[in-house]
Amino acid sequence: MEAGVIVLIAVCGILLVLGVVAMYVLSVYNSLRTQNVLVDEGWSGIDVQLKKRFDLIPNLVETVKGYAKQESSVFEKVAALRSGMMNTSDPEELGKMEGELRSTLKTLFAVAENYPELKSNENFLSLQNSLQTIESDLESARRYYNGTVRDLNAKIVIFPNSVIAGIFNIHPRKFFEIANAAERENVKVEF
Repeated sequence: MEAGVIVLIAVCGILLVLGVVAMYVLSVYNSLRTQNVLVDEGWSGIDVQLKKRFDLIPNLVETVKGYAKQESSVFEKVAALRSGMMNTSDPEELGKMEGELRSTLKTLFAVAENYPELKSNENFLSLQNSLQTIESDLESARRYYNGTVRDLNAKIVIFPNSVIAGIFNIHPRKFFEIANAAERENVKVEF
């Protein structure tokens, strides 16, 4: 009888350890999945702000184009970048194009500097204000996204979380970064 009790206690001990391990794995898995959802939510916020900007850019370009017809290369570059950005969802690629678009929008506003009647146009001023608001919201969305990516990536690199993440195919995500440091500045839309 004594041997049967020892076996029963050993089996219960093993089941208890396996239960604790299973609960720990489940807890880490749920934590990683939750963080993954937050990263997706952050990316969605960037996507929404970019869409607002993409919708605003053609109006801005058309308004400036009405005053500065000879600046067609700037307009074509803005249109090409806008199109390229709308067709990618890779944070690294988007970051490269984001920097180029910011630089090109700065050029667009520099062109507008040469046309006093454009600078006083109500439609242009309204578009400027809208772009400034969108740029601010986009900066906040980028900050949130990168924060959630940082948190996810930090959880994944910690042992034993890294093993559990590997088992469930959860990988670190890329930060949304602008490649050129000079292009990281917000587009200045005030005259």
